[in-house]
Amino acid sequence: MHELWFGAFLTPTAENAHTLMRQAALAEDVGLDIIGVQDHPYQPSFLDTWTLLSVLAARTQHIRFFPDVASVPLRPPAVLARAAASLDILSGGRVELGVGSGAFWDGVAAMGGPRRTPAQAVAALAEGIEVMRALWTPGGPVAFDGEHYRLDGAAPGPFPPHRIGVWVGAYKRRMLELTGRTADGWVPSSAYAAPEELAAMSAVVDRAAADAGRDPALIRRVYNVSGRFSRLAGPGFLDGPPSLWADQLAELVHLYGMSVFVMAPTEERDLKIFAEEVAPEVRAALGREQRQAAEPGTSPSATLDESSRPRLPKRDLAELSPAQRERGMHLVRVHDGLREELAEIRKGLEQVAAGRGEVAALRSLINRLTMRQNYWTLGSFCASYCRVVTTHHTIEDERMFPALRAAQASLAPVIDRLEEEHEVIAGLLTGLDAALVAMVEDPDGIDGVRDALDALAGALLSHLEYEEQELVEPLARLDLDV
Repeated sequence: MHELWFGAFLTPTAENAHTLMRQAALAEDVGLDIIGVQDHPYQPSFLDTWTLLSVLAARTQHIRFFPDVASVPLRPPAVLARAAASLDILSGGRVELGVGSGAFWDGVAAMGGPRRTPAQAVAALAEGIEVMRALWTPGGPVAFDGEHYRLDGAAPGPFPPHRIGVWVGAYKRRMLELTGRTADGWVPSSAYAAPEELAAMSAVVDRAAADAGRDPALIRRVYNVSGRFSRLAGPGFLDGPPSLWADQLAELVHLYGMSVFVMAPTEERDLKIFAEEVAPEVRAALGREQRQAAEPGTSPSATLDESSRPRLPKRDLAELSPAQRERGMHLVRVHDGLREELAEIRKGLEQVAAGRGEVAALRSLINRLTMRQNYWTLGSFCASYCRVVTTHHTIEDERMFPALRAAQASLAPVIDRLEEEHEVIAGLLTGLDAALVAMVEDPDGIDGVRDALDALAGALLSHLEYEEQELVEPLARLDLDV
């Protein structure tokens, strides 16, 4: 469902400041997607993470950044929210927010921060996430009266140009449950959560998400990894040639839905190998799996090729007026509605699938009739959603895209690509509809619906994100009637 990202995990050692600049530039040059910087404000040998992230963002054009993860006990959530939103504006929407509840309490206390019990730390982080999201949401002054944090009429803003993902570093049950209930992403590290431990942790996240009425698949799985490149395979995780790395990482995508791998390089050549040998092989392996799993009628182009998408330079949204930025964010809000409805379809599908397993022999006929009605209900919902997506794309094709072409000729390659992707998604919508028809005739056909929905979700979510990255800024800047 999530686009696959590969990145670099950097340690902000002050004496290696110039090396960090060089590593960030190299990470972007070789095509990595994201850089994570650990955050330990009590460590005197480290650069301040937010200062470093700001400098690195200013020296790059495309690569994303996130604190991996921010020490919330030493960074008041209201201030952290404004810092993250500010950097997202200044970088053109390239910031995600990793957060942690605190672990090194002696260091936190030495800096004047609170010393919290595990339960208090989890409760405080939950409040902090609520505070940050409130300040990213347009509206009136915000009041919040928590046990650990308060807002007394704080005005929200500035507003980030894209929806900043809140990714939680979590290992223990309480934190994993918090991640499932509220977070956009989960960030474990292989040093503290070996691959064989991920299954039990992931199950806690998934269960908490389902209990909260959320689709667990919407939670990004971000894995900080380290290893050794060598000609011969060693006994440990990520110890051997790039092909072994690719096989092991692809397995984690398949088993646990990991979609972001952030590697701590031993030397700079590791970044080049990771980007140019490991990442393409993982993507190719997953592409083969998806094509093999696709049902007849599902387009083989379901996995949209990120590397071939045209990208254009854009103005800094911070230079535009609030009214202009609001105009650009309208597209994101429309897309968010599609994302939320897609999650509801997946939730409904899994409810149907769970009900199917409860058919009892003595009530088989009644239960089959009941499930048939459930299938028809799900099919009606999916068909309605397909019409909404088709209508949205038709409006874009017939009104928004021509207006953008006329106003800025350089957008033509991007618009051409978006129109091609509309055709791919139209084919996937047709495939989902065909799978629903088959499911009504054959209850076992629900597996075909799941495969068709997975293909649609992967393509649609990737497409929406690409469209936002390329069109929010011109829509904000250009005065168009769309």
